[in-house]
Amino acid sequence: MAANTDSSPAPTRPRKRFHRAWFILAILAVAQVTGQSISMSAGIMVAPLNDPDGGFGWNIGLIGAALATYYVCGATISPITGMLGDRYGARPLMFACGILYMTSMILVGTITHVWQFFLYFSVMLSITQSLAMVPLLASVSGWFKIRLGFATGLLWASGGIGAAAIAPAVANLLDAVGWQTTFTTIGLIGGGSLTFLTLFFRSKPADAKGLAYGASLDDPPNIVRSKEIDRLRLRVFNRAMRRTRAFWNLPTIHGLGCAGHGIVLIYSIPLAVEQGVSLTSASYILALISIFSILGRFMAPILAERMGGKPVIMTALLVQGITVLVLFWAQDTWAFYLFGALFGLGFGGEMSAYLVVNRQYFGTGPLATLYGFETMGALSGHATATVLGGLAIYATGSFVPALVLSMIFSLSGVLVVLSMESNARVLIPDWEDDLPPEARSTPQVADTAVGAALLEQATGD
Repeated sequence: MAANTDSSPAPTRPRKRFHRAWFILAILAVAQVTGQSISMSAGIMVAPLNDPDGGFGWNIGLIGAALATYYVCGATISPITGMLGDRYGARPLMFACGILYMTSMILVGTITHVWQFFLYFSVMLSITQSLAMVPLLASVSGWFKIRLGFATGLLWASGGIGAAAIAPAVANLLDAVGWQTTFTTIGLIGGGSLTFLTLFFRSKPADAKGLAYGASLDDPPNIVRSKEIDRLRLRVFNRAMRRTRAFWNLPTIHGLGCAGHGIVLIYSIPLAVEQGVSLTSASYILALISIFSILGRFMAPILAERMGGKPVIMTALLVQGITVLVLFWAQDTWAFYLFGALFGLGFGGEMSAYLVVNRQYFGTGPLATLYGFETMGALSGHATATVLGGLAIYATGSFVPALVLSMIFSLSGVLVVLSMESNARVLIPDWEDDLPPEARSTPQVADTAVGAALLEQATGD
């Protein structure tokens, strides 16, 4: 049960060099694009699956139910994948994600019956996305002692760039080579990339015998603990988090925000097609949303780190809700493209600041579990939006009620943000007081050459 440490004085003039954290960030960007490709593909699937002259001809209510099941399964599994990430690290989960992504996408390409779509897409791919978007994304916090906002912004911006290319790529592939070849190709490329990159990925700096980017002489040295102590620390930390309002409000806010933009991501393309826009042209609505979301994705974590997360998330939700008004009058292709550009700014800002906000509220403890609950809220919002939006469209024969729901969800999120605690200080600074002395973060210094090399790497650029 004893904890061991490795540290030593730093060299007088540490040699500057590329820090491994940036390489890890690049790998996580690939995982981000892969995970987002699932939800971005969902928006493209609706029209082909609903086409009465196509190979499926399913009604939009049935498709909406399948998409809602996808979000419900993802919401259910996300807290579990978050806990697994805190307990076992992100690396083994990345390998599992790559294999499952490849298998699931290839199987989606073979569907002929509704039950297969529910199993392969709604269940298997929801688990895949949860693996990609919860423990993998949350692991970036451990690699950056400083500039977490910048790193998170780069990570989400790269995901936006990838997502911007995915929507038209999937649409063009469907037109050119058909359903099966499209999803087989996507599965092999995405799943193969993640599986291969697992060879170079490490869950945390200590696994690579390194330190987080920006570590200094004043930081506690690495502490090697037994599994029993790590599990005890995780239990106590999570218990302390659950006593705060922020722990419950953050998933609620993420859920309302995702309900607001979830309706748009799923139903904006069918709305445009109904107005006479071709499927290929309509797919560029999602591309424009993704392109213009890049600025919001990149800037929101940086601004949240400097200004606090509350005003940043609130502004993003406000922009996301108000810009939906454009769709009430959109008929021409250019109007839908204008909407995509405006909406993307708020959409990008709403989703990307949570990792920074989590650190502001809860410090540097194990946060993958919290991010799992936030993702549960997000996917629950998507599920609610998909069901209610689909029912509203099916019952009324109009997209207007669904658009109204989108605005209500986003603007309700603004109100919840206003009720949050201040994030000017950590809410649970004394959580380790409930731990036995041997389980606390008590620095111990040992004069070893390893510490000098680690510190040199941590202070490099």
